[in-house]
Amino acid sequence: MRIVSYNVNGLRAAIKKGLIDWLKEGKIDVFCVQETKSHLDQIPVELFEDLGYHIYWEQAVKKGYSGVATFSKMKASKVVNGIGIEKYDVEGRVLRTDFKDLSIVNIYFPSGSSGEERHKFKVQFLDDLYPEMIALKKKKKKLVVLGDYNVVHGDLDIHNPTRKDKPSGFRPEERAWMSHWFDTGFHDAFRLKHPKKQEFSWWSYRTGARPRNKGWRIDYISVSDALVDQVKKSGHFQDAVHSDHCPVWVDLK
Repeated sequence: MRIVSYNVNGLRAAIKKGLIDWLKEGKIDVFCVQETKSHLDQIPVELFEDLGYHIYWEQAVKKGYSGVATFSKMKASKVVNGIGIEKYDVEGRVLRTDFKDLSIVNIYFPSGSSGEERHKFKVQFLDDLYPEMIALKKKKKKLVVLGDYNVVHGDLDIHNPTRKDKPSGFRPEERAWMSHWFDTGFHDAFRLKHPKKQEFSWWSYRTGARPRNKGWRIDYISVSDALVDQVKKSGHFQDAVHSDHCPVWVDLK
C-alpha cells in the first residue's frame, strides 16, 4: 500500500498546475491532502473518481481556508470528521478514515506564522490533539497520523538550524512536543528508513528558496509501533511542484 500526504496549498490551484496528470503517473492507494482551501462542491470530483478514488472530505466553515481530504482506492469502513473540539473542527483540520484494522488520520496542523495569537492556538492544538491520538492508538493498533505538522523536529530537518529568531514552527516548545510524540509510540516513517538524510518538504515562495533547496521538513507520516515492521520504503516526491510543499510517501507491506 502506498500512502501519500501532500499540502497542496489550494486544491483547485494544484489541479490547474497538473496534479491530476501527476496522480495518473503514480500508483497511489491513499492520497491525503491538506489545505484544500475549498468546499467539496467547488471541486471537479469526477477527475478523482475517474482515477478510481473514493473521496472523503473535511472542510472549514470559512470558504477558501484550511480543509483536508482523503482519496482512497479502497472504500473506507469508517469515517470520522474532526476530533470533537469545535474551535478546531470549524477550521476543517482532522479527518480519520479506517480501512479494516488500519486507521489513517489526515491532519492539517495550524500555522503560527501570522502572529503570537495563532502560535498560542497552534500550541494548544498540539496539547489537545496528543491525548486524542494516544487514546485512538489504544483502540486502533495500526495507526497512521500524517499531514502538515507545521513543525521542524530535528536540526537535520531545516537548512539553517543555527538561526536565532526562532519563528513559529522552529520553537523549542513545538520541537519538544514532536520529540515527546516520537517517544510515545509513534515513529517518523521517513527517519525509519533515512536516519541521517536531509530532505525538505516545504520551501518559502517569498525567498526563492526551492531552487537553492533552502527548506524545512514539516510534513510527516507517523506510524504506530504495530506498523514499524511494515514500513518498506519512504521518501519525498520533490519533483512535484504543484505547491510550496512536496508530497511525502510511505510504502506499507
